[in-house]
Amino acid sequence: MSIPDPTRVTMAEVARHAGVSPMTVSYCYNQPDRVAPATLRRVREVAAELGYQGPDPTARSLRRRRSGAIGVVLGEHLTYAFEDPGARRFLAGVAEVCRERGIGLNLIPTTGADDDVDRVRAASVDGYIVWTTVDSDPVLAVVTGLGKPVAVHGGPAVPGARVVSIDNRASARELAARTFAGARRPAVFSQPFGRDRRPRLEIGPDPQRVDFPVTRDRLVGVYDHCRDAGLDPELLPVAIVARNDRSEAAAMADELFDSCDPDAVVAMGDQLAFAVLDAARRRGLHVPDDVAVAGWDDDPDAEREGLTTIAQSLFDQGRSCALIALGERAPGGPAEWAATVRRSTR
Repeated sequence: MSIPDPTRVTMAEVARHAGVSPMTVSYCYNQPDRVAPATLRRVREVAAELGYQGPDPTARSLRRRRSGAIGVVLGEHLTYAFEDPGARRFLAGVAEVCRERGIGLNLIPTTGADDDVDRVRAASVDGYIVWTTVDSDPVLAVVTGLGKPVAVHGGPAVPGARVVSIDNRASARELAARTFAGARRPAVFSQPFGRDRRPRLEIGPDPQRVDFPVTRDRLVGVYDHCRDAGLDPELLPVAIVARNDRSEAAAMADELFDSCDPDAVVAMGDQLAFAVLDAARRRGLHVPDDVAVAGWDDDPDAEREGLTTIAQSLFDQGRSCALIALGERAPGGPAEWAATVRRSTR
């Protein structure tokens, strides 16, 4: 047979050369179980000879109004998805649902740049997952205005989206009660307050100035305990880091010890808690006698470090977000959490 230009080969031309209908060719690619094995083999052989690659996936998704993928809006640089332990566990849960359903995963990094909104709007996805972001993020209005299912991990809560998160305020209150017991100089080692990610040490900062809802709720929960225990939250040192990273947090941990000499520290993540433990060791301090330390997430290294922490399954939360983004049923109510008490607290 004469071989047409493969860039112009159509489904109809494959059908003509194979002696079948265009509908049969379509079934061979989209529902092969509906085609007799001999016919399927013949069509595939003819398609290979002609250089036909199959139906155009873009045109097919337009016809079906489905792209076969969900999008995760990170609110971070793309490398964050592979570097941050919590993000990795969360995305593993998302990816597990994608594997089960045979769909794709589109990672969409946003960092507050002017083109964030256009990048998110242009993504070819059937639903969105938004990793924890700030209240004023314009991306939230975009994803909730497209008529697609939206899950927001950690918050903020916005109309048209479901939030998947633990009760950060309640867990912080309980963790502070365990960590600050018997302390005279308690302190907090905090995740970033806003997208400026400026590391600094503040005394009794106003939680309402915190843009990230997870950070804000955890700080409020710590303040709740302080008031319960007769401590003045306005005197509480709060060291704020740029990233949830053990090595990057080292300098701020040193500043906290040098400036405030804390004897109890609630860290808003296990990676930050590890940085506090490292700083204590460099000073020859004993944990928990000289300084009690606690964190969040029950990182795989938390047990080895003997770290008291709030255990939560970011993997399961990732699964729930993926199901929501696909328009399927997901567990309702706040995600489960539990205080896991180890030797790092008194």
